[in-house]
Amino acid sequence: MDPVRRSFIPAAGHDWLLPLYDPLQRLLGVEGLQRALIEPAALRHGQRALDIGCGTGSLTLLLARLHPDSEVVGLDPDRKALERARRKAARASLRIEFEQGFSDQLPYPDACFDRVFSSFMFHHLAAGDQEKTLNELRRVLRPSGSLHLMDFDWKRQGKRGRLARLLHGDDRLPHPDYSLADAMRAAGFAEVGRSGERRTILGNVAQYQASVAPGERQASAPG
Repeated sequence: MDPVRRSFIPAAGHDWLLPLYDPLQRLLGVEGLQRALIEPAALRHGQRALDIGCGTGSLTLLLARLHPDSEVVGLDPDRKALERARRKAARASLRIEFEQGFSDQLPYPDACFDRVFSSFMFHHLAAGDQEKTLNELRRVLRPSGSLHLMDFDWKRQGKRGRLARLLHGDDRLPHPDYSLADAMRAAGFAEVGRSGERRTILGNVAQYQASVAPGERQASAPG
């Protein structure tokens, strides 16, 4: 399906907020959260990493800066956000491949990435699309590869989550009634667990880590 013809929630919740997205991330100290997500992944020389829902490329660029000997790919359905990401990468002289697409229909062959990252994107997906995305992520990960995901913990937000809800529109945010960790296990991931939790001005943020068992053969996505 043509990415342009599918609806999606923009990185900042609304198109008109896109120019403010990077300054807001800096103000909120998002890079520190992203570093905490990247470091445990232990990306090694020559490995391939995919950042799904990369938006304007903040985490993607950080990955490339921290691991210049690895191949980094960013994927997002938002053409305007990708244009900003490409300009930022060019200014920083970073070689990053940015592609337009959706996380539940990844344009990549089986077992072609060593690490997959997701930063504040998963809450944009409806529950069914979350499940499809997790199946796709497991498909493109190599044996012993791993998924590293960070997002709002909507079940534990309280008053701190009001700003996040205001930015995204409360009526547009999915509230899945299942555990994300359980969904990862249902998709076939191993060693699933919460790898961290932090309180921010936007609310509670949870980090998850999951892996593909060594030697496990991936099943191709349905045609």
